[in-house]
Amino acid sequence: QLRLVESGGGLVQPGGSLRLSCAASGITLDNFDIGWFRQAPGKGREGISCISGSDSSTKYADSVKGRFTISRDNAKGTVILQMDSLKPEDTAIYSCAVTMTNQNKCLLRGLASWGQGTQVTVSS
Repeated sequence: QLRLVESGGGLVQPGGSLRLSCAASGITLDNFDIGWFRQAPGKGREGISCISGSDSSTKYADSVKGRFTISRDNAKGTVILQMDSLKPEDTAIYSCAVTMTNQNKCLLRGLASWGQGTQVTVSS
């Protein structure tokens, strides 16, 4: 069974950057539809970005569009979320998962293999 592990969270000041990584033990994620999700205290889970396994096309939620970038690190077989221009409202636990798909394109809806998450805190 695929088990995903996130890393790279931490504390950063507003306007700063963080780079999150999603990896699976023993296998590469090159052909998987992988998404990043976040859950802030007292709020529901939000799908923020995904990358398709078929062609590495990407999707973003409006809340992060233009600030976050999802990509694949082909050398390591991982999925990266580069987060720039961070805001206090980005504070949340960030998790990666295999996503649902529509016509071979990823959706911002998680399906399986949820990681345990990594905490991102944006505060001065």
